[in-house]
Amino acid sequence: MTGQQNQLLTIYGEQFDSRLLVGSALYPSPEIMKSAIIASGAEVVTVSLRRQQTKQAGEDFWSIIKSLGLRVLPNTAGCHSVKEVVTLAKMCREVFATDWIKLELIGDEYNLQPDPIGLLQATEILLKDGFKVLPYCTDDLVLCQRLDELGCEVLMPWGAPIGTGKGLLNPYNLQTIRERLPHQTLIVDAGLGIPSHACQALELGYDAVLLNSAVAGAGCPVTMAKAFKSGVEAGRWSYLAKAMPQKEVAAPSTPTMGMPFWHQS
Repeated sequence: MTGQQNQLLTIYGEQFDSRLLVGSALYPSPEIMKSAIIASGAEVVTVSLRRQQTKQAGEDFWSIIKSLGLRVLPNTAGCHSVKEVVTLAKMCREVFATDWIKLELIGDEYNLQPDPIGLLQATEILLKDGFKVLPYCTDDLVLCQRLDELGCEVLMPWGAPIGTGKGLLNPYNLQTIRERLPHQTLIVDAGLGIPSHACQALELGYDAVLLNSAVAGAGCPVTMAKAFKSGVEAGRWSYLAKAMPQKEVAAPSTPTMGMPFWHQS
């Protein structure tokens, strides 16, 4: 069964109960990060080599991540060229002992929009080198089709630019990608701010969401992580239930035809 139809989330042949993937950056403290990740119920956590400032900090961080027992998804955050992405991906494979890579290749510094041309080039190189690539891209149908043709089994279009919290800026584009690539595992990555954004993504038929700032930057990250967990679950159940059709006129929920009326004399 495809990732969309299956009751479990499928990523490159591995299955997960949770449809919420979370990041490990920007938390007020390592302890809050750990508690928030646990509260989210996520089974996949993203990590970045670039965010470790010292050897000791890196060792402490990695110790916490390993203690959670989750699937690690390294990313290439901060890269601006194909060469840089490929080099960092290979380093991540050695350090984190995984061939999974969340491919990020920034093309514009203002809104951190991915570089579509470089993304395709890097994806082809990494796939041929045995990586399981999860490319972060814009909500562009043609780009997603090209990534699909290269052999990606997971695509991660944005809802909005990274860290903006604006939610799904173009639901039509995202829905079109879902409809045109029914076999793909699709994950909305970036731009979500509140749990209802995640719920909306799952209601569109997306298989999961990936987020970081929305939890790490909240007033109470642990509570927000719980809220996103519920939002994702509600969206998935809503999608499976199939919403009632919308109507242009009101329709009573309790019909009156054939019902007795009581009158006082």
